[in-house]
Amino acid sequence: MPEIIESSVFATIPDSLRASVADPRSGSARRNSLEGPSFDRDGNLWCVDTRLGRLHRISPAGHWEMALEYDGAPNGLKFHQDGRAFIADRRRGLVVFDPASGKVETLVGGPAPGESFKGLNDLVFHSTGDVCFTDQGRTGLQDPSGRVFRYSPATGKLDCLIANAPSPNGLVFDRRETALFVAVTRANAIWRIATADPTEQLRTGLFVQLPSAGPDGLALDEDGNLAVAHPTAGVVRLYSRYAEELAIVKTCKGRGTANIAYGGEDNRNIYITEQESSCILVARMPKPGKRMFSHL
Repeated sequence: MPEIIESSVFATIPDSLRASVADPRSGSARRNSLEGPSFDRDGNLWCVDTRLGRLHRISPAGHWEMALEYDGAPNGLKFHQDGRAFIADRRRGLVVFDPASGKVETLVGGPAPGESFKGLNDLVFHSTGDVCFTDQGRTGLQDPSGRVFRYSPATGKLDCLIANAPSPNGLVFDRRETALFVAVTRANAIWRIATADPTEQLRTGLFVQLPSAGPDGLALDEDGNLAVAHPTAGVVRLYSRYAEELAIVKTCKGRGTANIAYGGEDNRNIYITEQESSCILVARMPKPGKRMFSHL
């Protein structure tokens, strides 16, 4: 039986940053939607507010600050070693924000000149500095055309790794960085893409099939165990590299456990964006997280 791990509230978005803004297209209210947790080198936890086009910075003591509000739909965020935040933006593509200067620019707006992405969801850096990201849009079983791309900031080269995923979402490299785990939300599954040899055709297989509505964010620990945010179930599931379920982190708030990041002084805490309550949960994990590119 998997170990049961309890969570607690790390920080809740303050009332001053809560919002219910009328959407000009539908007239319905746009509420906070927290995603994309990621730590900078100073130990601050950042997250995005997808519906409101905001980036929030949360201090180790739990103090919130809106670091950016812009005309976009940020969904995923990861830091580069140089301190810039790379953003998977559903509206604008791959976006870069420099916290030092406040500058925001679109790095890659589409797969080809004059063509837009379907709607980016999440991203992850390889230790080489290349970045992989998912192009989810509104794909699903009815339209399994979601894509995973690899982009090299050094050369500007963009490659499509796969183009047949029904709603690709969170993604993370395995411990040796020879394969990429991808949460395929509408298939209720985690896929594994072998990326070791770029000269060969990429092989994609099923890593684990989830028991109910699909997975979202992913994170890896230093032993290669895969943490999977599983909204609707309201948990984070921890799988070994052999797909054995080792632990289940239970939510102490709502069931919208959307995305995750390892952090804390010893990198053994996992931080969870919980969308129903607009808060960040925290839980103590068996092993520290694998260090991200930003902290290498």
